[in-house]
Amino acid sequence: MKPHLIIKLNKINQPPQFKYWENLISNKEGVSKNFIPTIDRIIRDKYNIEFIVSNNYKSKEVQWSEKELNNGLNRVYRLILLTNNPNIPQDLLEEVQILPEVAFVKKGQIITSEIPDQDYSNSQGLSSKYVDNSIYLKEAHNITMGHPSIKIAVLDTGIETNHSEFTNQFKYDKDFVNIIDGATQFVGDFLDMDDVPDDLVGHGTHVAGIIASKGHKMPIGVSPKCQIIPIKVLGALKDKEQVVGAGLIDDIDAGIKYAVDKGADVINMSLGIKHEDGGLPHEDVIAYALDSGVSVVAASGNDGKNDKYYPGALKGVIAVGASDYTGNVAPFSTFGGHVSVTAPGVNVYSTFLNNGYAMSSGTSQASPFVSGAIALLKSYAKERGKNIKHEDIIYILKQTCDKYSNRYKDEKSGFGRINILDALKMLQYNL
Repeated sequence: MKPHLIIKLNKINQPPQFKYWENLISNKEGVSKNFIPTIDRIIRDKYNIEFIVSNNYKSKEVQWSEKELNNGLNRVYRLILLTNNPNIPQDLLEEVQILPEVAFVKKGQIITSEIPDQDYSNSQGLSSKYVDNSIYLKEAHNITMGHPSIKIAVLDTGIETNHSEFTNQFKYDKDFVNIIDGATQFVGDFLDMDDVPDDLVGHGTHVAGIIASKGHKMPIGVSPKCQIIPIKVLGALKDKEQVVGAGLIDDIDAGIKYAVDKGADVINMSLGIKHEDGGLPHEDVIAYALDSGVSVVAASGNDGKNDKYYPGALKGVIAVGASDYTGNVAPFSTFGGHVSVTAPGVNVYSTFLNNGYAMSSGTSQASPFVSGAIALLKSYAKERGKNIKHEDIIYILKQTCDKYSNRYKDEKSGFGRINILDALKMLQYNL
């Protein structure tokens, strides 16, 4: 992807519409080189940078829906700069930002998300049907193991979909990773968006196993009868001796929009980024997801500090911290008032590359436990001919979490460690 700007216009009667940016990759016919006259003059005339314009989001149907319009997704544009210089002048950004018609402007950038170390393991002691992790999953499965119409989108490094722990559970596979700049640092597949979300580092595969594995040679997944939408939004970047997940913020946003439009009931994002400039990361598209009734679950972070990573810190998102096998909050778990709940996140055994298995620790591993739990709640409601709203799910989780102290909520653990059995029982009672 060439250097680019993301610009959101303030609300106007008839915002201009252009081709969707993904379509420009294969077909540049009919592209526009003109945007808003005031913006054109700054970028092209003053800074002598040519560009082409595209819509950053694609409407779900032929016309933009009310939810898309209400969240301004039709007013977000991607200006692809026709230059090989990745350094966009800061003065250019500031001059565009102060224009009255501009809500925000930010430069497209590659962000990184830490991938916790994963240890290959063939330990049979870890491959029992259930592990005692104090979330009462075995008992919860006596009530429901999920409904095949409930879909969980996993936005991650991809998934090894042919792993033997998965069977016919995947739908609407998508790879949004298409990075050119900085390519010499990337490893594996980082070009050519397609429908093959291959995982080359194992992170997404590990996450997916926690949610939906069949339990052949590992503990059974939280919601093994639900469907998975595999969406690759992170490539693999070698940073010194460590491999980290890396991708464009805008491609992650595209993945969120895609998940909602394909009917996801839950979105799991075992990733997080810091807020740097130009509006909160993912804010508009997460609001669209929540308005569409989708539950969004995200890792809180792994720095052990009082800090905010996005999307976990956004309003309405369920930010998940990690607990250890003794029932305490893991020391690496990022905390703060935005953290909602905790779940097992230390030495979690799950699927890995090459039909293998690995242990890994992190809030990345805690998040899918919660996504799976929410999928069970939505599944049980579906089995009873009902629907459950996102705000009702949050209320049930708040009331049924096991507390770490006598406080209703604290900044380390949120409302406590999830108790899936009690959550389902409360839903049973309410229904």
